[in-house]
Amino acid sequence: MEPQLEPIEPDTAVELYLADRESELSKQTHRTHRGRLKLFLEWCAENDIDNLNDLTGRDTNRYKIRRSKSIKNVTLKSYMDTLRVFLRWATGIDAVHPELPDKVQSPSLQRGENERETHIDSDTAEAILEYLRKYEYATLPHVTWELYWHTSMRRGGGRALDVDDFYPDEQYLDVRHRPETDTPLKNKYEGERPVSISTALMTVIEDWLSDQRPDVTDEHGRHPLLTTNYGRAHGQTLQKYIYQWSRPCAIGNDCPHGRDPETCEATQRHDTAHLCPSSISTHDIRRSSLTHALRSEVPVPAVSGRADVSADVLDKHYNQMTDVEKMEQRRDFFENI
Repeated sequence: MEPQLEPIEPDTAVELYLADRESELSKQTHRTHRGRLKLFLEWCAENDIDNLNDLTGRDTNRYKIRRSKSIKNVTLKSYMDTLRVFLRWATGIDAVHPELPDKVQSPSLQRGENERETHIDSDTAEAILEYLRKYEYATLPHVTWELYWHTSMRRGGGRALDVDDFYPDEQYLDVRHRPETDTPLKNKYEGERPVSISTALMTVIEDWLSDQRPDVTDEHGRHPLLTTNYGRAHGQTLQKYIYQWSRPCAIGNDCPHGRDPETCEATQRHDTAHLCPSSISTHDIRRSSLTHALRSEVPVPAVSGRADVSADVLDKHYNQMTDVEKMEQRRDFFENI
């Protein structure tokens, strides 16, 4: 017996989906789904699909082929995965055939295809930190770099911290999920945890609080640890500091790309630093920090718990160690067997 579908326009279905899932998705994930599904809606309009009931497996394959011409495999997979999630939801409102979601084909990724290469080694990170300690001590850019390098936090985790989450006597930061006041964690309450910090990082934070931090609250009356004169630092502001100070020329080094800093597009404005081939993102610094911990032979369970990431994901997406490095690290365990 064929299911009884109720007619609905694609854009109406997408808006219902986004409204229904807003409370369960992080703001970033919700925004990402909206962006990906917007392109699907544009494709529907171009192909005269004005009733989602009419969508077929063949249609989703055509959409996949169309998108594959302009994006990489790993990006295409994320778009098709989101479409499948949306269509699975749509079966619950009788908008598509129940078997349709399983017909959505995502590309298979080869080993390494879903892994990014952008990272910095510990020597480079230390050179950046030494420069900031000398010339930008206890400023927001300096504290941002120290915090993300030494704790391996996600950008949202660092941004979520309040002054009251800093425990100098016990030397730790208490990471909390507070979605009602605009500081959610990626893994929600499962991501809450205390994160130990070194004496050096504790001192930098104390000096930031006593000498540099603007005495302001955010729009919810909270006292952010990382703040500008206008309130809690936006994620893009923190990202900007990572981009800016990961440029080699920013700390007085020669450009490895043969560019003239006076005319380079990455030095003309603060918001163009990401155009430098050597600049890295907050996600890159997290990956680099985690790799540094693993190379330093910190046990995987300790790294996993500190950074709120499973051992499998840690190895697949964050660990930049080569196979030979991993082998050498395992060697000691088998020397005397």
